[in-house]
Parts: sequence; C-alpha cells; structure tokens
Amino acid sequence: MTSVTIDLPDDHAAALKATATVQGLTLESWFQKLAEREVSFPNAPPTEQFRRARAAAARIREIQKRSKPDPEGLTVHDYIDRGRP
Repeated sequence: MTSVTIDLPDDHAAALKATATVQGLTLESWFQKLAEREVSFPNAPPTEQFRRARAAAARIREIQKRSKPDPEGLTVHDYIDRGRP
C-alpha cells in the first residue's frame, strides 16, 4: 500500500475529519473508502450521504468565517477543558 501526505488548510482537514466521524470512520478509512469508490465507479455521482456531508462542511466553513478569535486567545478545546480535574 502506498502512503500519501496531503497538505490542507486546517479548516478543510477538520471538515473532512468531521465527515468521516459522522460516518463512524477514521479519516484514513474514510479516504480508503472514497478511493475504492472512485476506482470502481469513476463517473458515479456522489451519494446522498456524501452530498449532505459536503453541504454540512460548507456550512461549517461559512460559520468559521464569521467567527471572531477569542479575546483571550482560548480555543474551543480550552473552554471544554476548563473546570476538568
């Protein structure tokens, strides 16, 4: 098996990972599934699930464009971790 590295903007990578997670897959297994589909059916239209995931990722990117940085520089993860032992 060949290993490939793809450089993507962080928001794109996060959207792809979210798409994989929604399907109950790791990002690697999601890409494997996508690659197998493309090799087997190169001209097949995207599935409904894929279209919904793509639309959700687009909505997330639009929301992220409107989001302002936290004044204290905290991330979502920082807020989640606040108050945890």
